[in-house]
Amino acid sequence: MQRSRYSRRAVLAASVAALSLVATACGSDEPADAGGPVTLTMSAWSMKTTPEFAELAEAFQARNPEVKIEFKEYDATNYDTQLTADLAAGSAPDLYVLKNLKNFITYQAGEQLLDVSDVAGGLGDEVNGLGNYKVDGVTYAVPYRQDSWYLYYNKDLFTAAGVTPPSGAWTWAEYEKAVADLAAGLKAAGSPAKAAYQHVWQSTVQGLALAQTPGADLGSGDYGYLAPYYERALAQQKAGVQVDFGTATTTTLQYQAQFGTQQAATMLMGSWYVATLVAQQKKGDAQAFQWGFAPAPQRDASGKDKPVTFGDPTGLGVNAAIDEGKTAAAKEFLAFVAGEDGAKALASIGITPATLTEPVVQAYFGVDGVPGDELSRFSFATHDTRAENPVSPQTAALQNILQETHSAIMSESTPVGEALAKAGERARSEVLESR
Repeated sequence: MQRSRYSRRAVLAASVAALSLVATACGSDEPADAGGPVTLTMSAWSMKTTPEFAELAEAFQARNPEVKIEFKEYDATNYDTQLTADLAAGSAPDLYVLKNLKNFITYQAGEQLLDVSDVAGGLGDEVNGLGNYKVDGVTYAVPYRQDSWYLYYNKDLFTAAGVTPPSGAWTWAEYEKAVADLAAGLKAAGSPAKAAYQHVWQSTVQGLALAQTPGADLGSGDYGYLAPYYERALAQQKAGVQVDFGTATTTTLQYQAQFGTQQAATMLMGSWYVATLVAQQKKGDAQAFQWGFAPAPQRDASGKDKPVTFGDPTGLGVNAAIDEGKTAAAKEFLAFVAGEDGAKALASIGITPATLTEPVVQAYFGVDGVPGDELSRFSFATHDTRAENPVSPQTAALQNILQETHSAIMSESTPVGEALAKAGERARSEVLESR
């Protein structure tokens, strides 16, 4: 693995200097002095359609004109593969994004991330997901966004079907009844829309099951907790209230089009879709209709006050091989993106940041096109978001097994109980017993 070409003493000295700068940034409205002109390179992907990178850089540079952020763009699909190759070759950028938690431990264990515990210590309690980047008491990255999964719903289709839209967090039983009523009501109204759309990702079933089931543990090798969530999904598929998995897979359906062109009245999806739908409606790529988002359905009524959902944070770390003269500026940027000012910059373009303070909430709902109703505001600001990919060296391998299990169940090629038992056997023999 690529190691820093600088001495540990030099890195420590730079870290001490950075700490004073971070403290200044967190405690003052004045831009901190980065100590002279500095150019930092940062990883990114799909910059034409992913505005968050440029938005954060521009907002930071407005406060810190002595620091310039330049991007190294990677392919979105092969991001981790390409970044890993660059890290090994010594050509990776100074700052790089941890796209999800699944691969964080690989970078950390490979000593490719700088210790940024000093930055983390200067951040407030409002930063969601920060603890996911701590290993043995040391923090190696900070989150700048924290997506959570919501239930999106089309208010116009609910009206057409004569069904009352959600007024709070539904239980799964309430959700099932609403979907059945929607299916009947839409059919009676002559609408071709389905009551729901479930995308083909394993997350749509497994993420909520892991987050909401007491005692569920991805690393246990026991996946029985997934059974009721799969049985519900299969029942809705068989009843025809949602497109079946085979059709969605073979015809490569896009979830944006399914909801955005009113093919479905409800859809479980991540919070990133808010900004996407707002942009698509403005451009005409999505139809004009009234919509909102509600908390994901809950296991029982106990989740109504603080709904339990899931979603991984997106983090930013410092390349351990960074030039020591850039370390202070790099940590300054991390403090900015994870703090309230960076959060307001993201919220202003409809991105869900990791820090949720009242000014951030106000900035988010000030975006033209974002639903401003009470339930949408509650869903954004109040939730217990649990990691889809708990940090562990085994997570990636276990998720690969469960991806195959998901396809086997949803395609109805293997019964639920049999598929989950096989997944447990594979997890134990291929991953857990070999650790």
